[in-house]
Amino acid sequence: MIFQDLLDLLTNLKPTMEAWITEYQTTTYFILALIIFCETGLIALPILPGDSLLFTAGLLCKTLGVLNIWILIPLLFGAAILGDNVNYFVGKFFGEKVFEIKWLKRFIKREYLDKTHLFFEKHGGKTIIMARFVPIVRTFAPFAAGIGQMNYAKYITFCVVGGLLWVSGLSLLGYFLAENEFINANYEKVILGIVAISVLPIIFSFLKSKFSKKAA
Repeated sequence: MIFQDLLDLLTNLKPTMEAWITEYQTTTYFILALIIFCETGLIALPILPGDSLLFTAGLLCKTLGVLNIWILIPLLFGAAILGDNVNYFVGKFFGEKVFEIKWLKRFIKREYLDKTHLFFEKHGGKTIIMARFVPIVRTFAPFAAGIGQMNYAKYITFCVVGGLLWVSGLSLLGYFLAENEFINANYEKVILGIVAISVLPIIFSFLKSKFSKKAA
């Protein structure tokens, strides 16, 4: 049942969330918070639709009127920060040993961590903020920060700033554009656009790495 719900969320985001809100009402706050926590806190679940989920949640706050955007944002922000901290301390105390756990190998790939390390090398601590807006990388950035023993005070500062920008920015964007005719008529295209923009850094990083190797 849980896996079916996740599949529905990935393939039919808006209808699935509308159904949840209709059925569970305000309990949906905690369902969405759990999803955000899992995406940011569990390295085995890096493919959950964080960006599009935040945008759609904000949109549905306005159109359905069941959820309150000013309650939603603090809850999801708290879930994101909690998830990041879990991920950071798992990386700090267990490090790369997690890649030796057989069942985890089915869900996570070493190359994700390697790409995140490249982000750190290029952008330093700002990676924590930038990674918020990049799928997969945002899941592995706290883990990589933990493995690298990044100073916690520095880490949590970037973490809070990035989390606030990510959660409030995308949620409010959906909320204020909820009644826009173009958005309503082209919702699927808008979501694909959000996804496309969010993965551009990964594509650029991959192409740059590939051409650099060829040049070498």
